Amino acid sequence: MLNGRLYRAAFAPLLLALAVAAFSLTAPPPPLTSTLAPDAFDGARALAELKSLAAEFPDRRPGSPGDEELAARIAQTLEGLGGAGRGGFQVHTRRFQAQTIDGERTLETVIAQRPGASGATPIVILAHRDAAARGAEAELSGTAALLELARVFAARETERTIILLSTSGGSGGDAGAADFAAYPPGPLDAAIALGDLAGVRERKPFVVPYSNGFGSAPLLLQRTLAGAITQEVGVDPGAPSAIGALAHLAFPFAVGEEGALNAGGLPAVLVQVSGEAGPSPRERVSAERLEGFGRAVLSAVDALDTAPDISSAPQTGVLVAPKTLPEWALRLLLGALLLGPLILAADGLARLRRRRGTIGRGLLWALACALPFFVAALFARALAWLDILHAAPAMPVPASALPLDGSAIRAMLAVAVVLGIGWLAWPILLRRLGLSVRPDSEATGMSVLLVLLGVSLVAWVLNPYAALLVLGALHLWLPLVDSELRPRRPVALTLVALGLAPLVLLLAFYARELGVGPGGIMWEALLALAGGHVGIPAAMLWSVAFGCVAAATLLALTPPAAPGSGTDDRAPVTIRGPRSYAGPGSLGGTESALRR
Repeated sequence: MLNGRLYRAAFAPLLLALAVAAFSLTAPPPPLTSTLAPDAFDGARALAELKSLAAEFPDRRPGSPGDEELAARIAQTLEGLGGAGRGGFQVHTRRFQAQTIDGERTLETVIAQRPGASGATPIVILAHRDAAARGAEAELSGTAALLELARVFAARETERTIILLSTSGGSGGDAGAADFAAYPPGPLDAAIALGDLAGVRERKPFVVPYSNGFGSAPLLLQRTLAGAITQEVGVDPGAPSAIGALAHLAFPFAVGEEGALNAGGLPAVLVQVSGEAGPSPRERVSAERLEGFGRAVLSAVDALDTAPDISSAPQTGVLVAPKTLPEWALRLLLGALLLGPLILAADGLARLRRRRGTIGRGLLWALACALPFFVAALFARALAWLDILHAAPAMPVPASALPLDGSAIRAMLAVAVVLGIGWLAWPILLRRLGLSVRPDSEATGMSVLLVLLGVSLVAWVLNPYAALLVLGALHLWLPLVDSELRPRRPVALTLVALGLAPLVLLLAFYARELGVGPGGIMWEALLALAGGHVGIPAAMLWSVAFGCVAAATLLALTPPAAPGSGTDDRAPVTIRGPRSYAGPGSLGGTESALRR
């Protein structure tokens, strides 16, 4: 049913796409720099304040009395630097309801604004003050650095307005940052989120640019902060790897506050010694480390203060060696790789039509394979709607904030039971629809190809990096579609497993970045579903994709057809033409010709 020559010919446009992509590589922009010395940041004073705040407010769960009391202390400190008319800050607070690691809570954001000398768009510097664990000095170091930066800016003049934020909810869900991004005071230039700036244990990259939406922070903002760290700390801050950038673009998942800000349209990076995962609750702190990273942030703010506005367009390209491959070039490459299965599907449909086959029942069978997965996803969402799953923030949560405990295991088992019940009821549903449980015709295999191709095309249009997760399966599972080309079960099941390799690598990457095992990454996936980070339309698309995995597995378990057992789709030859012999002797007379 599938034409191998058409499939091979479809790779010809890939050569042109590769040539275009090669010429589309661009050099990254140079970092912004400042001639001002950032010596005004006093690391010893910042560390002393960090120790004092940690001792006075050891329990800082989001929305707790300790969190609110610390917010009041920070507001009082900022007000003590003088009003806006005397070079200080105009301070106010915002209270709102949001989901946190302790369920829905009333949170408070302290907002301090110091006007600049010009009307240029403001720069935002923020740090969350809450913590899931008691003490957590390294996590509080961002707040200590924020207060020290406030003292510096109260004593100097800047071109841009400086907005300082002390947020809550950053221990999981980033509610404070998300609320500010949803209700900004006006156009903003860029934001710098201060995380762990004093921890002893390093984990690169120190500048985290990821987003909970498509894209990441602009490359110019990333390189400006990275260059300032190199200059002031004297270490290489590292950079997101190509695999890490691909993973975050294919499935946006950021546990830091920069993720909520970038998703809300505000270009932002997180500066953190412990990288994306964050520090442990008992991480030791260093005055030298705090001073170095505090001065690096001050130097970066000085550079941004006198430079043109940072572009609000997210970075959607991938760093390839020293250059960047733009998103449109990758989309072109993936489009060329989708041509082969697309042409095969069109040719297969034409052949099936000549054999008087129908595709409707096969499509219904293939789509029905997605139902158990979608029902399980809706059940996971219902756990949060009904408040059975007590804490399910809308944004991703660090593994340390909501660990894999007994309640988490019970929730995962409940979803697994619903999924199992869905598959037990699946054959009954198919029989009610008049369909066979086993794939029983060539139209069924073609239907699976069409559904998987539809998932790939939707992903390619919405997010070309997500299409990478299904591209391998789309090509590797082609032999499973044709009953005459289908290999024996061990080989067929191996092809199914190889098609899942990109998804397995994605899960392994996030498990390593977040410091969790297989159970932890499943718990993170459940929280993403329950909290709404993966919305209903996305859950439906993922369910159809997993349904294709189930359908391909059933096809792999179906024995291949005997060679020649399929109906010949070639019509009998009734006229002479290109498909028949029309050379010498075709009209007779060969004997007389031989005699002569």
